[in-house]
Amino acid sequence: MKKKRGFIAAGFLSTAAALTLVTSPHLFAKGESNTTVSKLEALTKFTQVISTVEKYYVDDLTINEIINKAIKGLMQNLDAHSSFLDAKSFKEMKIQTSGEFGGLGVTVGMRDGALTVIAPLEGTPAYKAGLKAGDIILKIDDKSTLNMTLDEAVSLMRGKPGTKINLTIVRKNEPKPIVVTIIRDIIKIQSVYTKKVGSDILYVRVVSFDKKVVKDIKKALKANPSAKGLVLDLRNNPGGLLDQAVGTVDLFVDKGVIVSQRGRVKEENEVFNAHEKGTYKKIPIVVLVNGGSASASEIVSGSLQDHRRAVIVGEKTFGKGSVQIIMPINKTEALRLTIARYYLPSGRTIQAVGVTPDIEVPFGRVQVEEDAFAIKEAELKEHLKSELEKIDGKQPDKTKTKKLQPKKEKIITKEELYEDNQLKEGVDILRALIITQERK
Repeated sequence: MKKKRGFIAAGFLSTAAALTLVTSPHLFAKGESNTTVSKLEALTKFTQVISTVEKYYVDDLTINEIINKAIKGLMQNLDAHSSFLDAKSFKEMKIQTSGEFGGLGVTVGMRDGALTVIAPLEGTPAYKAGLKAGDIILKIDDKSTLNMTLDEAVSLMRGKPGTKINLTIVRKNEPKPIVVTIIRDIIKIQSVYTKKVGSDILYVRVVSFDKKVVKDIKKALKANPSAKGLVLDLRNNPGGLLDQAVGTVDLFVDKGVIVSQRGRVKEENEVFNAHEKGTYKKIPIVVLVNGGSASASEIVSGSLQDHRRAVIVGEKTFGKGSVQIIMPINKTEALRLTIARYYLPSGRTIQAVGVTPDIEVPFGRVQVEEDAFAIKEAELKEHLKSELEKIDGKQPDKTKTKKLQPKKEKIITKEELYEDNQLKEGVDILRALIITQERK
């Protein structure tokens, strides 16, 4: 399919070049339709503009340079996600999709013409430097991003591991732009993290939808058969592979449409349906989302919401619901072209709209007033014993009183919950769902 598309694209460009010699639509036979004549007139105008630029523009440009600039301008004006990949950009795209490259670990997109952070990937230099979803990148080092294409911006942010880059960002509620210094590194992403909340709730964090996400979620569910509820955290998840998004929903929905994609070309229209086999039908689910949740993560959250299979908690998602494919023009150049849009089971689109949570919760810390002298009943005996030993002049036997603490990376503590009110709200809702389910 891709090869055919590549030949079609190359054929079109060859045709356009040949038409530079055509000066009149009357060279066509009398039977040609008005549509054909209209296309010819448009192409003639295009070639006349190219010839004028080549002859009179102040700088000496080759015909190939002019054509490349024309294609870039065309793709940039189609939508925020279509683009022309010249030899350098095409090569970098191949490096990126190989799964290991030098960069910042941040997914960016164009929103209202501004270069915007969709999400920093967890554990990467961008994440550690404090970049946030919704940050607008105003400058990359000393270069303004105004009128810069997405591919140009991504190209500038990538680089040799260990090298420094300065991003000037505009952030909501900050009085002036902030300069963030980041050291590039090799980007390797662990896509799925699992923890537990108490003994009965499984927490699964999906950083991005790479090729192992469904397998890893299944593994987590099988390893925790006693889990009574699931928190699926898709915050700051910029998306990834469609089949992994579909497969994730399929784990929890046993029938009906998961998502469909529709475009102008019938061959690109496809409906993805759920299957009953291997479905976790009963486990209650809460999905966490925010402004950094995009594309595949919006498909998952929106589809589960439409099927009334999960409660969506957090903030409105990014709104990236279009399908792009890479269509080679030749061996070194290609087009990234939007060919379809995603539609959720209810028929609604994600593009530029996003998914609105069932319960909207802005991110923040839970404020709790605590009595510093309050002692839980379970700790009272140990506390009194310690106080008694102080009176008797004895030091407590630390080997007897020390409690074994669970590994922090596997358990979400009460303190951590109170640092993340979206997660706490999700857990509270999930506990209510568990109680409701048990009473049925």
